[in-house]
Amino acid sequence: MSAATQLKPPVKKPAHVADSLVYDFDMYFDPEYLAEPQAKIIKMLESVPPVFWTPRNGGHWVFLSHQANFDAARDVVSFSNEVVPYSKIKVAQTVFKILGKIGLGKGHLPMPFPIMLDPPMHTKYRKPLQRAFGPANIRTLEPGIRELCGELIDSVLAQGGCEFMESIAEPLPVKVFLQMLGMSPDNFLEYRALLKEHMNNGKTEANPRKRMETLRKISAAMRPTMLKLKENPGDDMISELWQSEIDGRPITLEEMENYGVLLFIAGLDTVMQSLGFAVRHLAADTALQQRLRDDPSLINDAVEEILRRYTFTVPVRRVTKDVEFMGARMKANDHAVLLLPGADLDPKYFDKPTDVNIEREGKPHIAFNAGPHRCLGSHLARLELRILYEEFLKRVPPFRLDPDKPPVFECGHVVGFERLNLLWDKPAA
Repeated sequence: MSAATQLKPPVKKPAHVADSLVYDFDMYFDPEYLAEPQAKIIKMLESVPPVFWTPRNGGHWVFLSHQANFDAARDVVSFSNEVVPYSKIKVAQTVFKILGKIGLGKGHLPMPFPIMLDPPMHTKYRKPLQRAFGPANIRTLEPGIRELCGELIDSVLAQGGCEFMESIAEPLPVKVFLQMLGMSPDNFLEYRALLKEHMNNGKTEANPRKRMETLRKISAAMRPTMLKLKENPGDDMISELWQSEIDGRPITLEEMENYGVLLFIAGLDTVMQSLGFAVRHLAADTALQQRLRDDPSLINDAVEEILRRYTFTVPVRRVTKDVEFMGARMKANDHAVLLLPGADLDPKYFDKPTDVNIEREGKPHIAFNAGPHRCLGSHLARLELRILYEEFLKRVPPFRLDPDKPPVFECGHVVGFERLNLLWDKPAA
């Protein structure tokens, strides 16, 4: 089935949306977007308003420019991360809990807190995670990540190429996730299957029940380890979270399950795609690839610049009140997305934004978002990226894209690859 046949049917434009702000864009199945996401965004930046409304996927606003994304990300009063208000979530969780107690349901409905909350609730639930994801804790993971990178690369090295996403980009964050949470590597295949299920749910407007069932599966898979580590804590993130407090009281199992699904859905497919974009660029930019081989001290700069050039997350927001924003009249409960890839390719903010210039200075990217919802896992993502660059360039001969198997993209709230095939000369026996 072609992308065009999967386009969501357009809805009627609301009266408050100006005709001049309408642009037909399907963030999942726009054919040009699926063919080359960043090229489509660059084209949009040249001709589309910095804030526009699309009739696809139920009709919603899109923040395209750097200013629109930066300002909206910091304005949690007007643009809420609570796509479903917290009050409604709590009612739903209470109902599910009651039904579970009387045998008519499955009990707790795990939700990815604090990513679905706004301050002040967001602040108190984020605080324990800030300590767990702090630079000092993340640095302790480096030996294990480096060993794992080496194992994954060595497993395909003699083949002279690989499908990178399945061979390396997907298993790396899943196995790091298991390691840092103190979970058994025996759970790898189960979590890999859950990751695929979660990503498939995100490709379309899936039935909410299906999404909830996936969250329950994730929670159920983590629960035995959570309970074991509560009684016998170890040197891992789950154990550390059990020692934390919220509002001066111990964390409950239900709150731990909320954290569990958050760490899963927010930290696996995002890292996977950042690895894909990094390796894809180096495979095409052979001069930069060789430069980093010759001088690995430049790798940190390359990590940051390639993150900017290929920003890949598209968070969703709910408009909380009638507001005028950058010339657009919005109504309470309109929906919007932060097209962060547009922010980091905006020629009004970055000079020559399509160039990958590892000497670029002065203006930081917002690949990890901005404001109170800036990504908690940025230290971990940067560590995984740096180690992957180092180990891949050290172990693999000069690599290139497979001309017979071009990359296949997938789009939505995370933009990335379904398939990315690489080739290199087989090492001498």
